[in-house]
Amino acid sequence: MDVLTVNNLCKSFGGVKAISNISMSIEEGEIVGVIGPNGAGKTTFFNLLTGIYSPSSGDITYNFKKEISSRDFKPFKMPKYGVSRTFQNIRLFKNMSVLDNILIGYHCNLNYGILPSLFRLPSFYRNEEEAYEKAVELLKIFNIYDKKDELAKNLPYGEQRKVEIARALAAKPKVLLLDEPAAGMNTNETKELTKLINWIKDEFSLTIILIEHDMSLVMEICNKIFVFDYGTLIADGTPQEIQTNPQVIKAYLGGE
Repeated sequence: MDVLTVNNLCKSFGGVKAISNISMSIEEGEIVGVIGPNGAGKTTFFNLLTGIYSPSSGDITYNFKKEISSRDFKPFKMPKYGVSRTFQNIRLFKNMSVLDNILIGYHCNLNYGILPSLFRLPSFYRNEEEAYEKAVELLKIFNIYDKKDELAKNLPYGEQRKVEIARALAAKPKVLLLDEPAAGMNTNETKELTKLINWIKDEFSLTIILIEHDMSLVMEICNKIFVFDYGTLIADGTPQEIQTNPQVIKAYLGGE
């Protein structure tokens, strides 16, 4: 089943077309790579998928229990819809603890209202306890439980990346978008991340879409790859097909 469908998607900023006539479909349970040179429109595409930008034309549809169209997208609504993301530049609450960062990701799953919160009714404590348990579980999965009380800004870069991914998972998404998750990581951290992405896809029954410049990671874990260049989709296929595609070699890998 297609969990995401994009039809003739365009986004312009003034006279500049950042995204032009993108169409694709992504099946449930896939790990999909979006690659291309810097400035190819990849992050703009992610911003469209998460409601930060509205399309100039075309449409995006998520198909979960019901169809959700880009006409209804708002960034604050996306976790409720089942869509969560990380960012190219890490966006943690740096002066909050690691644990509190994860708890913030879980907020969309809380089921108590204003009155239970004000009067500390039983539903408030039940929800807060569940949130804490889920946050601790994620911290243990990412091997950063021992850092739970540290300020996020004091963690090494690679561990900050882990916190951001864990926070995105706390929202219980169906589709997880990772914007350059291996950026700033060393070789060993990237290998660990590769294994982790595969594991969380199966463990959490996710569809994962990632932007990444580390081709070894992309080729190893992706079922399908979409290649952008100057805001257009120039190729799509399996990793093997993309590696031998002449347009990709010319536009992205530097061939003639």
